[in-house]
Amino acid sequence: MSRIGKAPVTLPGSVTVSVSPDNLVTVKGPKGSLTQQVDSDITIEQEEDKLVVKRPSEQKRHKALHGLYRSLVNNMVIGVTEGYKLEQELVGVGYRATNTGNTLDLVLGFSHHYVFELPKEIKVTTTAEKGKNPTIILESIDKQLLGQVAAKIRSLRAPEPYKGKGIKFVGEQLRRKAGKSASKK
Repeated sequence: MSRIGKAPVTLPGSVTVSVSPDNLVTVKGPKGSLTQQVDSDITIEQEEDKLVVKRPSEQKRHKALHGLYRSLVNNMVIGVTEGYKLEQELVGVGYRATNTGNTLDLVLGFSHHYVFELPKEIKVTTTAEKGKNPTIILESIDKQLLGQVAAKIRSLRAPEPYKGKGIKFVGEQLRRKAGKSASKK
């Protein structure tokens, strides 16, 4: 049995979960509400303050979906109670990030600016302290959307392996390469 799938999802007191007949799961909490369509083979049952995800058989497909949907529902519960936060830093001379509302303006060493319009579900803030790299802070209740937007921003200027310049996540360890070795005489 799937170790992740068989673990029940604990529901805090402020969270309500409803499952429609066509397997649409809606999770409502203090920070908002999220919905997720679940495969028709998987059943989700609420037992007191826990959600249990069950599969009909031991088929490989059902085993895969079992853990997947349990994780998705768990991420929704965490999102509507605590929310998710990702921080990215811009490493490089002259790299800057500013935001106006949900519009992110990035200067990444190209001849033009990148103006990035973020979805309304994501809250963005930028910081630029003297002596530190500029930072982009993304917050949302939807973990999947947050990761997708962060990956898109990172892809505009991924960190390069020699000097480490580019957009990286705070705390991320980059694999660095040695530069050219001196010629032998």
